[in-house]
Amino acid sequence: MDMLKLADEIIGGRRITREDNLHVFLDCDLKELCDGADKIRKDLIGDEVDLCSIINGRSGRCPEDCKYCAQSAHNHTDCEVYDFLPEETILAACKMNEAEGVHRFSIVTSGRTLSGEEFEQAIHAYETMKKECQIDLCASMGFLNAEQLHRLHQAGVTSYHHNIETSRRFFPYICTTHTFEQKMATLKLVKAEGMCACSGGIIGMGETWEDRLDMAVCLAEAGVDSIPINALMPIKGTPLEGMEPLTEDDILRTIAFFRYINPEANIRLAAGRALLTNDGERAFCAGASATITGNMLTTAACATIRSDKEMLRALGRKI
Repeated sequence: MDMLKLADEIIGGRRITREDNLHVFLDCDLKELCDGADKIRKDLIGDEVDLCSIINGRSGRCPEDCKYCAQSAHNHTDCEVYDFLPEETILAACKMNEAEGVHRFSIVTSGRTLSGEEFEQAIHAYETMKKECQIDLCASMGFLNAEQLHRLHQAGVTSYHHNIETSRRFFPYICTTHTFEQKMATLKLVKAEGMCACSGGIIGMGETWEDRLDMAVCLAEAGVDSIPINALMPIKGTPLEGMEPLTEDDILRTIAFFRYINPEANIRLAAGRALLTNDGERAFCAGASATITGNMLTTAACATIRSDKEMLRALGRKI
């Protein structure tokens, strides 16, 4: 199939579904696929790159058994363990990211969900950030219910992140303490609340190419607005510590067909950027339109944000 022609059809309104022959994305020439994905990105998203940054608001002791995760209590890693951060620490990080030109800031917490006093602390932190900052606010706090999502929305949160991680078929091989269906149900609640739904996953955990294609289609069916794509960086002490890192070409092919299948979503680079040339320069020419940047409240975070902006401007992108 002519992938540039398919790109033009998608720009014209065609949408890829499960009924299409998805294997064309695996068999086609990689450069042609990436060129088509970049054309879709330019026409439907534009040259402006969406930058977001996160702070780990609560770390470690997670009861879920996700096999990739350093924060799972089932794994044996050296991750930091602490309760919900003081509001002043979160506010300082938010203000630093805003000053550096980041568009979105998110509190991310370990655990199945955030509840009780810690959830109230989060609500107050968001209310303070909304009052004192102009940056868009996001959250990633596990399996929240409709009432909790509504309260976050009222407090100023416009986007909620909840990764589906992989395909429905492969999910039980990665996690057994919650289900793929629970993930999808949470995304439905996010959409019903009127918030931006941010959901993606991790590639390189032992899944097949068909699993990656299925994940892309599931996200399209759910109407997800922002799709972070993580390439596994194996962590010592987790069951996946021995996995071979993906090649750059495999990551680029995945990013490109995610763009074809989710043409109007922000395809966001996340973990694993170190596996890519110049922290993802080629990926931004293969359909990516957004990225996570920085690394909490450090001088290194400022340097990372600034180098990302320099790289993107050199590509002709707008910040």
